[in-house]
Amino acid sequence: MILHLLLSLAMLSPIWPFDLDRNPAPGDPFIIVNKASNQLAYIDDNKLQFVVPAGTGISDDLTPEGLFTVKVKAVNPYYRKKDITGGELRNPLGTRWIGFDAKGTDGRIYGIHGTNQPWTVGKYVSQGCIRLKKEDVERLYPLVPIGTKILIASTSKSFLQLGKENGTIR
Repeated sequence: MILHLLLSLAMLSPIWPFDLDRNPAPGDPFIIVNKASNQLAYIDDNKLQFVVPAGTGISDDLTPEGLFTVKVKAVNPYYRKKDITGGELRNPLGTRWIGFDAKGTDGRIYGIHGTNQPWTVGKYVSQGCIRLKKEDVERLYPLVPIGTKILIASTSKSFLQLGKENGTIR
């Protein structure tokens, strides 16, 4: 009885998580990465809020395409591949990690992150992740709750068109 009451109250809470299995709804935060232009767009409140340059996979197959969900977020992320502590200048992930579930992963393999090599942003350079400049990933990070949808595509369509097609812009 008490557990049922607590669950009912939690679902009425404004911090109850998104329905992770649905497509984004109009007004939901939404991220689009266009590999053709190496840009990332952030959509919220039915509007294109901003567009920033992004680094993507060194070959077309490395950055997976599709609709994904943010599963993990971290400030000063640890770089497992080379055992580099978060916050170190030599850490290639920079100061923020927004991990998503591409290829059935748990949000710890593919992500949007900063970089300690800002000159690589906007180019085809990564092993699959999406690189942003420090100021851009730090701007995006607090706006993206767990459960936010991310569309990655290689297209000539505009961000506004993609937002409308995916239901986040009316």
